[in-house]
Amino acid sequence: MPAIRILFLTDTHLGYDLPFRPRIQRRRRGPEFFSNFKQALDDAVSLKVDAIIHGGDLFYRSKVPPRLVELVFEPLKRVAGTGIPVFIVPGNHERSFIPHSEFSFHPNLHVFTAPQTFRLEIKGRTLTISGFPFIRENIRDNFIGVVNQTNWRQHKVDCRILCIHQTVEGATVGPSGYTFRHGRDVIRAKDVPSHFSAVLAGHIHRFQVLRKDLRGKAIRAAVFYAGATERVSFAERDEEKGYLIFNIDLDEQYNLPQVEWEFRTLP
Repeated sequence: MPAIRILFLTDTHLGYDLPFRPRIQRRRRGPEFFSNFKQALDDAVSLKVDAIIHGGDLFYRSKVPPRLVELVFEPLKRVAGTGIPVFIVPGNHERSFIPHSEFSFHPNLHVFTAPQTFRLEIKGRTLTISGFPFIRENIRDNFIGVVNQTNWRQHKVDCRILCIHQTVEGATVGPSGYTFRHGRDVIRAKDVPSHFSAVLAGHIHRFQVLRKDLRGKAIRAAVFYAGATERVSFAERDEEKGYLIFNIDLDEQYNLPQVEWEFRTLP
């Protein structure tokens, strides 16, 4: 039986350096952000993925003009119109809420407006995608409770995916490789639930996979940061940018999900 294929991208920051009425005429980087965003969506169609997940910070800030929101959702609706369901986790730049949400209405577009779980039947198998919008205040102590609020336990399925836009301890950023360890905005690695096959995370702009905590102990479910699709700051100048492709299959002997992944670079 064919594997379930998912494309995961995040932190597209659309609208960055893209004024509709520029006061100064100069080269703008905004079109580059849109170009990589659309390239990832075009790849999703050509690769015939079964779902697309956006891990947050779809926009570069929360207050954006309706024209920009319409421009962003036009290619998303085009992809959703081919039959590929799209799931979006609002990030911190959207202040946990997608602006002008009237543009997001489509039967195949799903936005996490609260902790919730979506159930899919794909290729004769069942998959749930759980998640919640970005939480600014004390996610460290509230993470387990918020995950439980998604009601993921109500679904008996073959595979579970958790989507977040948060920082998990062990994640690194910047040229010096700064490592997040403590703080009210940092999730403890030991709190990552074992019931999920993978955690797909946005918020950290560097591509990385977290498999062990700060003490070297294995995390119960690997945390995948796809990273931003374009360089947002000079601190990211040497980082490759792209998206992740997941192939999820079931082990025939033990009937357990087997997750294979590939990082694909963007220009």
